Amino acid sequence: MKAVLQRVHSAQVEIEGKVTAEIGPGLLIYLGVGQDDQQADLTWLAGKTARLRLFEDHCAGASTGRPELSLCTLVERGYGALVVSQFTFHASTRKGNRPSFSRAEEPEKARSLYRDFCMTLQELIGSPVQTGCFGADMNVTSTNNGPFTILIDSQNRD
Repeated sequence: MKAVLQRVHSAQVEIEGKVTAEIGPGLLIYLGVGQDDQQADLTWLAGKTARLRLFEDHCAGASTGRPELSLCTLVERGYGALVVSQFTFHASTRKGNRPSFSRAEEPEKARSLYRDFCMTLQELIGSPVQTGCFGADMNVTSTNNGPFTILIDSQNRD
């Protein structure tokens, strides 16, 4: 599984002109499921996403200028997570000018792993996770904080 975590002030998903999901401060998470991804990948990735210290502590002048707090520690302050499916992370541009998506998982298995990732993350952070609509044509808007963007690949855990 591949994920891009973006620290945001706010983010929302709009489908056919209607806002279907939104968060205030927190993480916008783009998630791509590949053919080799298993339950262990989503468990590891959800845990890493929940516990990564990506946010500065601005309470009571405590900021060190370094990220010290994780999403797990900030849900009580109203921080949230918005997860959007992103099969294009598994595109190959090696041959020709049209990307190939043959490395992306087939839709039914990918949908199941996407749903399981969202549920696992929700359990870990102890707060509802907002989601896009798997397979839909979505407009995603966000106001990045930083910008602060992290790429994670469960198949390459360095």
